[in-house]
Amino acid sequence: MAVCLAVQLQAETAFNERPKLVVGIVVDQMRWDYLSRYYDQYREDGLKRLMTKGYSCNNCLINYLPTVTAIGHTSIYTGSTPAFHGICGNAFYVNGVKRSSCDDPDVQTVGSDKKKASSPVNLLASTIGDQLRLHTDFKSKVISVSYKDRAAILPGGRSANAAYWLDTKNGQFITSTWYMNELPAWVKTCNAELKQNKELAKVGKDVGLYPLCGHLITDMAIASLKGENLGRGEETDMLCVSYSQTDVIGHEWSTRGSHTDEAYLELDKDIARLLKALDSQVGEGNYLLFLTADHGAAHNFQFMADHKLNGGAWEWSDDHIIAAGKRIAERFGLKKSVVKDMLDYRIVLDKESIREQGIDEQSLRDAIVEEVQKLPHVSFVFDFKKAATAPVPQFLRERALNGYHHDRSGDIIFMLEPGWYGFGKGSSPVGTTHGEWNPYDAHIPLLFYGWKVEHGSTSREVYITDIAPTVCQKLHIQQPNACIGKAITEVIDN
Repeated sequence: MAVCLAVQLQAETAFNERPKLVVGIVVDQMRWDYLSRYYDQYREDGLKRLMTKGYSCNNCLINYLPTVTAIGHTSIYTGSTPAFHGICGNAFYVNGVKRSSCDDPDVQTVGSDKKKASSPVNLLASTIGDQLRLHTDFKSKVISVSYKDRAAILPGGRSANAAYWLDTKNGQFITSTWYMNELPAWVKTCNAELKQNKELAKVGKDVGLYPLCGHLITDMAIASLKGENLGRGEETDMLCVSYSQTDVIGHEWSTRGSHTDEAYLELDKDIARLLKALDSQVGEGNYLLFLTADHGAAHNFQFMADHKLNGGAWEWSDDHIIAAGKRIAERFGLKKSVVKDMLDYRIVLDKESIREQGIDEQSLRDAIVEEVQKLPHVSFVFDFKKAATAPVPQFLRERALNGYHHDRSGDIIFMLEPGWYGFGKGSSPVGTTHGEWNPYDAHIPLLFYGWKVEHGSTSREVYITDIAPTVCQKLHIQQPNACIGKAITEVIDN
């Protein structure tokens, strides 16, 4: 009898146990192989601490298209894909109007005179933080910090207490009236210190191109810990931190070279600083932390060519594409364009223009697919309406459909040959980008560390959508309401 009672009490205690704080870290554009590439140079108390004491999922993949920032951050925290959470790119069309992922005309900026304001209004699904707050009757605090608005807003979810991002125009952390009408005193103190930062004053709006950006994000994250007293309340709190400088630097200087090397070694120092602050405020072993990325990146096309490897820059201004457009215009007698936009390898048709010109839409869609398939370095192309019968490998079809929202994702999608990527106006010739299905874009790091996480690793294939249900299972709370991922049992059970 006594033994049974002891077992029952132990089970009840385990079921209700939670860490004091959950910390989510996203490193924008971090390829999985950066963990091993810089391993010997990482500090013992930074990223290496997470690798040597935490649990590593070495084969974590992104299971949708396109692989871009806004979608990645959203999928990590919702356990879902654009088909359900509705964030279909860094920019997409909502009711026929093009918006960036966090555009909200009904809120105002707080902390600057910036007219364009942001919120999670376009997010259709709940996040880990939303579920945590629901479970605790909104006693838990959820704070999110980043350089980019989307990287701060989307992880926190719709019910977050606050999301803060950096306004590069005035060098201040700002938010919007979605969360509050006035910045807290501790944020104002941080901003006052930023005004005295000589290094920030020197680089100005280009701060994203420097490791300084990561230092400022870390400062703000640590200030959030202290200012909001996270991890010391009655219920579990959550802190979401996203490092964006790695993405900005990667787009400018690609995956190799001194700029990228410096970015990751300085990031390592920032991680060490953040861990030290967490240990001090919450206590080592009292917080559950995960680190991952929103996407990876391709190697620069010229770098690939210099080493006799396949790859190249794919441009819409190419003569082949112009010729294909002329053939379609002649075939249908077009008087004006029927293509509204091209976003992340997806073609958005202008339905109004098609109707005005009396064109059969399906015939036009079929013709566009036919012409795009003929273009150099295009591997596959299909009409979303005909995805079921498209001659495309099943896993690619599934990823494309996971990323497809009927009202927001456009009409036709195509994939390029390995190593090839879109190169548009303003792209850096020595930089890179991302967005495709290939491992360089879709294979991301995933490390768990801290509360009830034992050291280990798995090479089993898991997905970006598995992160949220894993964290929620550890917390014994319901999964986000559009979650399609599965909890990673190795992390749950270890």
